[in-house]
Amino acid sequence: MSSVIMEIRAGTGGEEAALFANDLFKMYSKYAASKNWRSEILDLNDTELGGIKQIVFELKGEGTAEQMKYEAGVHRVQRVPRTEKSNRIHTSTVSVAVLPKPEQAEQIKISPADIEMDYYKSSGPGGQYVNKRQTAVRITHKPTGLVVTSQTSRSLDDNKRSALGILEAKLYEQEKNKINTALTEERRAQIGTADRSEKIRTYNFPQDRITDHRINKSWYKIEKILDGDLEKMLNQIKDQLK
Repeated sequence: MSSVIMEIRAGTGGEEAALFANDLFKMYSKYAASKNWRSEILDLNDTELGGIKQIVFELKGEGTAEQMKYEAGVHRVQRVPRTEKSNRIHTSTVSVAVLPKPEQAEQIKISPADIEMDYYKSSGPGGQYVNKRQTAVRITHKPTGLVVTSQTSRSLDDNKRSALGILEAKLYEQEKNKINTALTEERRAQIGTADRSEKIRTYNFPQDRITDHRINKSWYKIEKILDGDLEKMLNQIKDQLK
């Protein structure tokens, strides 16, 4: 059974980008449910309007890595935002990173001497504290400068396990690709700077069309796809890119 850690970050576009990041997370979650994959949120930084600045989650099940690896990159959305009063179409971006978790035989050994662990209060939308106890965890991997966090559980031990799992997956990805630089370099290689021009896919709501620019193919019925009906699109992209 394979497992991937996915990270979605709002890019260009402010609150609208955060709202679309939430749309993408729901899309992947519903698709995972249709595949009987297990989904677990490891870290979340959301907004007061229901958007997501950043979310890290794990998908576990048969074929997760194979099916999701081509989702990594910048996703561009063109639509009239909920926050727009003059009916203008905005263009925003969201970046997606996909990190396969190592199999048991490939486990990354992390020395306790190489990590620094900090604890803080977990926060809710807009940075409001929702937990008076310091159960959120921030881990710094000193050799690489890599920093990961987890705050979704009320249990300190659970957040420790989640943060270590994220760290392990990211270190594994660096090792697998012979990358010895810090996380910012690794992520930039996968998703760029989240600029509008670095797109792999565009979701055009006025035309009800999704276009994947890597294979120059479009699909229609955006709402249906965002509701988790991804199988046909993902299979066509996988067949063209593998």
